[in-house]
Amino acid sequence: MEIVVRLRKEGFDALWAGGCVRDLLLGKTPKDYDVASTATPEDVIRVFGSRRTVAVGASFGVVMVLGAAKSAGQVEVATFRSDGEYLDGRRPSSVRFCRPEEDARRRDFTINGMFFDPIDETVIDYVGGREDLAAGIVRAIGDPLARFTEDKLRMLRAVRFTATYGFALDSATSNAVVTLRRELIQVSVERIAQELRRMLSHASRSRAFRLLQQTQLLPEILPEICHETFDSAWDDALRLASLENLTSTQFEPAFALIVRSQLRTGNERKPLAAIESICRRLKFSNEETECVCWLVSSLPILADIGNQPLHVRKPLLAAPHFELLLQMSEAIAAAESRDASEVTFCRDYIASLKGDELCPPSLVDGQDLIALNVPQGPAFRTLLTTIRNEQLDEILTTRSEALERLRELVNAGTVG
Repeated sequence: MEIVVRLRKEGFDALWAGGCVRDLLLGKTPKDYDVASTATPEDVIRVFGSRRTVAVGASFGVVMVLGAAKSAGQVEVATFRSDGEYLDGRRPSSVRFCRPEEDARRRDFTINGMFFDPIDETVIDYVGGREDLAAGIVRAIGDPLARFTEDKLRMLRAVRFTATYGFALDSATSNAVVTLRRELIQVSVERIAQELRRMLSHASRSRAFRLLQQTQLLPEILPEICHETFDSAWDDALRLASLENLTSTQFEPAFALIVRSQLRTGNERKPLAAIESICRRLKFSNEETECVCWLVSSLPILADIGNQPLHVRKPLLAAPHFELLLQMSEAIAAAESRDASEVTFCRDYIASLKGDELCPPSLVDGQDLIALNVPQGPAFRTLLTTIRNEQLDEILTTRSEALERLRELVNAGTVG
C-alpha cells in the first residue's frame, strides 16, 4: 500500500498485479505482492532511494523495493510493458513500456492477468480473469499457442495452477500444451525441477500427475518412467493412488513414489543407479537426491522391519527422514488397500524404548583402536562397525564388554 501511495503522489499510476490479485479474490492471503506502474525503473529508484531498491531486472522494467524494516519484506515493482519477440523460449528480446491494458494481454493466464487498485478497492480486468476465476478455469490469455511459444515453462504452470486450485484446464489451452509439449526441452532443467517441487509438495499432487499425463508432458519431463517395457497401466494406477494418500508436504517422498519402479532397471551392484540418474539429470541438490534414494532403498527394509536384526532396525528408525518413510509406506498401503502393519510396528517399537536406546552413544571409537596399535585402513571401519552392530543388537551393553570384544577381534586377526 505504501508503494502504491508513494508512486501515486509522484504522479504515476500504480496497481497491485498478478498472483496477489488472484489470491485476494479467492479469499487467500497472498504470499507476496507485485506492483505494476507507469513509473520506469529509474523513477522507482528515485522515489524510494537507492538504499531501498534493487534493480533485479531493470532492463525488463523490474525493481525490487525493500520494506522500511526487514520484517516488511520486499515488493517487486514492474513498469507496465509490452514484450518483444521471445527468441529463447523464456525471455523477450526487448520490452516497450505501455499502458495497463496492453501489459495485461502479454501475461500468461487470465486468472493471473488482473490488477487491483488498493486505494479504491476495485478490480481492473481486461482479460476476463474474474469470470474464469469464478468458473474455475485456467485459460491462456489470447492465443495459447502464442503464450506458450513465448515461454515454454508456462505449459507446466498451466498444469500446476489447474491442479493447485482444483480448476479445469481450458480445452484450447490444453490442446496447445499437447501441440507444443516437445518444445519443453528448451526450458532449463532447473526451472522444470522447481515446478515439479511446487506440484509435488502440494496436496493436489495426484491431480497434477494426472494432468501431466493427459497433456503428454510427463514423457518430456520423466521419460524414464514412461519406458514401454514397464506395465505402465499398473505403475500409473499405483502411483496415482499412492500420491493421493500421501500426507507429507515435502516433495521428496512424492517424487520417490513416482520413480521407485525404476529399481527394476538397476543392475545388481547399483540398484539405485537409475533413480539417482534421474535426480542428477534434474539437478536436484545432493540432499534432495540422497533423501529420494534413501527413501526408495529403505522401503523394502521397512516392509520386513519386524524380522530385521536390531543393528538394521534401529539405524533405520533413527534416520533423519524416517517419518517421511512412514508416510510413504502408509500411502502405498492405502493404495494397495491393506493395513500399514509395518508402520504400526515401528511406532509401537519406538514407544517401547527408553532414553537413548534407539541410538545410544558408541561404546568405543578410533582412539581405542589406536591404543591397540591397529593400523589405519579398511579394518578400522570394519572393527568399529562390528562393535557398533553388536552394541545395537544388545550383545554388548558396557564399555568394558566392548573393549574386551575389540581386543578379542584384534588378537584373533578377524572382525567376526
